[in-house]
Amino acid sequence: MLPEPLTVRPAVPADLPALLAVYDSARRYMIRCGNPTQWGTDYPPADLLAGDIAAGHLYAVCRGGTLCAAFALIAGADPTYAEIRGAWGSEAPYATIHRLASDGTAPGVFAAVLAFCLRRSPHLRADTHADNAVMQRLLEDNGFRRCGIIRVSHGDGSRGERLAYERLPG
Repeated sequence: MLPEPLTVRPAVPADLPALLAVYDSARRYMIRCGNPTQWGTDYPPADLLAGDIAAGHLYAVCRGGTLCAAFALIAGADPTYAEIRGAWGSEAPYATIHRLASDGTAPGVFAAVLAFCLRRSPHLRADTHADNAVMQRLLEDNGFRRCGIIRVSHGDGSRGERLAYERLPG
């Protein structure tokens, strides 16, 4: 029997407990894979996810009605990407994929997320930590090109570097 297909839908406030469990699972996986600092033990916090839901940016990936992954898709210029050590391939309008996480129970999450995002914007950007080899490979294997280094602000006022990626239309 074939597994049920993955579906993507806007996240709703009632999803918050399941979303927190997905992000917790993803953080534990990142730590096991040699990436302990990108999200630490508490990112993203519940209030950030609630804000993403309220803004219509957070999406739930479900298999058979069960939430198994999540991501934010934000259209428009991302202020974090205004300065890059390197160069973007295009300054045309784009959308950014942020906070992609899976609980590991469903294969094909990245493919489902990418297909969903491309239907909304053919020009995509994303970033990830230098220690996140899994995300780097997923991005590079799916048409994203590494463009340089950006700096992100953390809630505690510190800043960190991230590898910046872009997928151009066509």
